[in-house]
Amino acid sequence: MDDHNDNHNQADLDLNNLIVMCLNGNQASFAELYNHFASGMYRLCYSLLLNKQDAEDISQEAFVYAFKNLSRFNADKASFKTWLYMIAVSRCRNTYRRKRLPQINLSQLFQLNVSAPRSESPEANLARSVAEDQLLSALATLKPQLREAVVLRYGHGLTYREISEVMNCPPKTAESRVRLAHDRLRGLLQPIGHGLLEEILSF
Repeated sequence: MDDHNDNHNQADLDLNNLIVMCLNGNQASFAELYNHFASGMYRLCYSLLLNKQDAEDISQEAFVYAFKNLSRFNADKASFKTWLYMIAVSRCRNTYRRKRLPQINLSQLFQLNVSAPRSESPEANLARSVAEDQLLSALATLKPQLREAVVLRYGHGLTYREISEVMNCPPKTAESRVRLAHDRLRGLLQPIGHGLLEEILSF
């Protein structure tokens, strides 16, 4: 546990140093900061917008805004990741409220290789495919706030406190939204889909 905390603290220290270098005008540091968060940012935007082009556009817009306003970042109030995600989610909301949800890709919402079957048998492959289709359909029916909460929690590993900062709500509300999303998903799924849901959400 101590080693884990030491590594985490060192990572925070390195990130803070990188931000300081960016504020001093070091262009290489901007590139390094971008590369560190680019993958997660795209995945977050795709999770909410469910459209590749929109996700790329909004992710880039969020980075541009963050870099232009880097001096406003306060490490005492939030982590850089939380601050960055807050910017992205705000922009995503303006976009996905106007659009109809397309087909969702589970592997984009959650960091899982969901296509890899546990068994090579055709029956097992078919069962998993049916379960995935059920879960995709269920996720698409969630209200945006519930989808945001469950994606931030299980797709990006944010704590309830971090989710509350991103979504601008109390931690208890963030926790409630995650649990409500889980309950809604369970209620919408047939028994065949429950196993995949438990696997992804690790309940």
